[in-house]
Amino acid sequence: MKRTVSLLMLVPLLGATQTFSAALGITLMLGAVLGVFAVCMSPLRERLTGTRALLASLTLAATLTSCADIVAQRWLLSWQQTSELYIGLIALHCVVLEYHGAFREPVAVSFKRCALFGALMLVVGGLREIIGYGSLGRGLSEHWQGLVLFPEGLHLFTLVPGAFVLLGLLLAVRQAWTRRNSVIKETHRP
Repeated sequence: MKRTVSLLMLVPLLGATQTFSAALGITLMLGAVLGVFAVCMSPLRERLTGTRALLASLTLAATLTSCADIVAQRWLLSWQQTSELYIGLIALHCVVLEYHGAFREPVAVSFKRCALFGALMLVVGGLREIIGYGSLGRGLSEHWQGLVLFPEGLHLFTLVPGAFVLLGLLLAVRQAWTRRNSVIKETHRP
């Protein structure tokens, strides 16, 4: 279960986080749709089994994702046009998480997992924007260019291959951090 869900979550993490504003938008939409899906699916989960439960979850996920997409088209058109592919995949996330039983866990565990994933998306989006464009917060408002940290950035980090490079660097930092903090005792024997 964990491997399939983790691999599925790589898609929005690497693809939809070109900038901090894109990461914020997809995080909010993913959180809202997953939350409403969990609430609406909980009474159906007890009454339906097998193929009927799968069809109900698929219909509900597609409906909620379509409604969220329409809302984004109405009020956030420029963001919606750049994130349209990843918005459509939110329904797939709902169905896979339902199939693997992620919504049967306690609410605190599910909320913690969702919050950690959202924070990771925001961190990756912010780092990609800082390294790729040299600014942070670009695109959050029409009248603000964002916090400019340096004039030009490395454009590679705004593309998906740059996201893989950044994710590899973050994993290396995490591994170095945990290795440094672990207590390693060496015994010297004469």
